[in-house]
Amino acid sequence: MASSLGLGKGKLIAVIGDEDTCTGFLLGGTGEINKSRQPNFLVVDKDTMVNEIEECFNSFTHRDDIAIILINQVYADMIRYKIEQFTKPIPAILEIPSKDHPYDSSKDSILRLAKGLFSADDFR
Repeated sequence: MASSLGLGKGKLIAVIGDEDTCTGFLLGGTGEINKSRQPNFLVVDKDTMVNEIEECFNSFTHRDDIAIILINQVYADMIRYKIEQFTKPIPAILEIPSKDHPYDSSKDSILRLAKGLFSADDFR
């Protein structure tokens, strides 16, 4: 199954988030730098421009070594149109809360798509 989706050994988790989110995941061991010296994370702060977040997201979606992109929902909202345009299954995009912004399931475009795939009768 994993090989049919294009997943191989050693795929990475990428993170686009605030300093606390990135630090937590880096301490958990997700931090990597590829052969081109590109990290698999972007720390977003008050000085980060929206186009920098877009460029990083585009870079992560085109890298062969990334299987999952974790993005704080507050930053996903800034590039919502890019996330909704992305239709490939890999890398999977997961929106996560940040310390200052709680998760709002009504904003999560991936969750809305998943809800549309199933009806209540499917779980009985």
